[in-house]
Amino acid sequence: MAPDLAAIAADRGIHYFLISFTDLFGAQRAKLVPASAIAGMQKNGAGFAGFAANFVLSPADPDLVAIPDPSTLIQLPWKPEVGWLASDLKMHGALIEQGPRNTLKRMVNRAKSAGFSVKTGVECEFFLLTPDGQRISDGHDDAPKACYDASALMRRYDVIAEICDAMQSLGWEPYQNDHEDANGQFEMNWIFDDALVTADRHVFFKFMARSIAEKHGLRATFMPKPFMHLTGTGCHAHVSLWDGETNVCFDAKDAMGLSKQGYHFVGGLINHADALCAFLNPVVNSYKRINAPRTVSGATWSPNSVTYSGDNRTHMIRVPGKGRFEMRLPDGAANPYLLQAALLAAGLDGIEQKIDPGKPLDINMYTDGHKVRDAKKLPLNLLDALRALDADRGLRNVIGEGLVAPYIQLKTAEWNAYCSHLSDWERTTTIDC
Repeated sequence: MAPDLAAIAADRGIHYFLISFTDLFGAQRAKLVPASAIAGMQKNGAGFAGFAANFVLSPADPDLVAIPDPSTLIQLPWKPEVGWLASDLKMHGALIEQGPRNTLKRMVNRAKSAGFSVKTGVECEFFLLTPDGQRISDGHDDAPKACYDASALMRRYDVIAEICDAMQSLGWEPYQNDHEDANGQFEMNWIFDDALVTADRHVFFKFMARSIAEKHGLRATFMPKPFMHLTGTGCHAHVSLWDGETNVCFDAKDAMGLSKQGYHFVGGLINHADALCAFLNPVVNSYKRINAPRTVSGATWSPNSVTYSGDNRTHMIRVPGKGRFEMRLPDGAANPYLLQAALLAAGLDGIEQKIDPGKPLDINMYTDGHKVRDAKKLPLNLLDALRALDADRGLRNVIGEGLVAPYIQLKTAEWNAYCSHLSDWERTTTIDC
C-alpha cells in the first residue's frame, strides 16, 4: 500500500503539497494543492495543459496528469508546511514517453532486466550571483586561483550551511562543500544512490539552492558558462553497477579495477558521446564550456575530446577509484532525469553490444591532446549535437523514439531562435564589411 499523503499531512503539519514534474527542458512545473484535497490528487493526479510546458503537444490534447510518487515526499526545509512531490506523467491513463522521469524509469527497468542496478552520484556546481544575474555576488571573491578559497567560502557560509543542513535533515548524507574553481562558484556533494533517487534529489537540490539563495537576497544559477573568463559549471556524474550488494563494475585483478561490464559501459558512453551531448550539454551556452579556451585559473576542467583515463581530470571519463567511473561531460543545465537516462541508455547499449572502449590514455589532454590523432572531438555547438543524436539509431532505440523525436524538435526550434538573434559581436565585426 502506498503511504497515505492525507494522513502524513495531518501528522506532520503539512498544509500544502507541490505536485511537481520536470519537462523536456528540465524546467520544474508544479501545482500547489491544499492538504484537504491531496487524497483525490494522490488517486487521480493533478491535471496540466501539456502544451503550456516544454513538450510536443497541442492545445487540443487532453490533460497531462501528474501522478505524485509518495516515496519522494520532502517537506521544504525552509517552509516545512509545504510538501514537495515528484510525479510521473500520464495521458489517457498511460505513461507518456515524453516524460523525463518516465524515461529514466524505463532505463532503470532495462538495467534490472539485465540483472543489475545502476547507482550514481552527481557533483552539483553553481554560481551565487547578484539578483539581476549580471555579476558574482561577492565583490571580494576575485583571486585568480579561487578554488577552495576558505575566506570566500566562509563569506557565503549562511547560504551554503543552510542548504547543507537541509540535506542532512533530509537524510541525503552530504559530506563536503567547497568553493569551486571560478570566482563565485560552489559545489555541494551528497552520497550516491540508485539512479532514480539521485535524479529526484538532483531536481529538488536545484529548486532548493535557488530558493535558499533568494531568501538571502542572492541568485543561484546552474548556467554552464555565465562568464567567459571563468570556469564553467559542470555536473560530473559518478557511476557504478550493482547486483544487490555486489559491485559488478569492480574487478580486483584489473589494473583500473573495472570489470568487463564496466569497460563495456564505458565503451557505450564513448561510442555515443557526441549524441549524448544533446542531453548532457543541452543549451547553446553549453558549448562555451566544453570547447572553452583557458580561463583565468589556468584550466577549463571540462573535456574537449572523447577519451578516458585513470585518475586524470583532463579526460571525458575518469576512473578515480576501482569499481566506478566519473563522466565529466554533463553541465549544470542538464535535465536531471535525462542526464541519468542518457547515461544508462548509452552504457546499457555498450554492455548489450559488448563495445570495447579501447585503451585508456595516460596523458594531459589539455596540453598534449593534439597528439592523439584518432580521438573523436566533441560537438562544437548544440546543432552538431542534435544532428549526432538524430543520426544515432542505436541510442534512439534504447531511449525511445517517443522521447527523442520531440526532444530534437523542441531543441532544434531553440537553436533556430538563437540563430535569429543578432549579437553585438556580429554588428561590431561586420558593420563595415
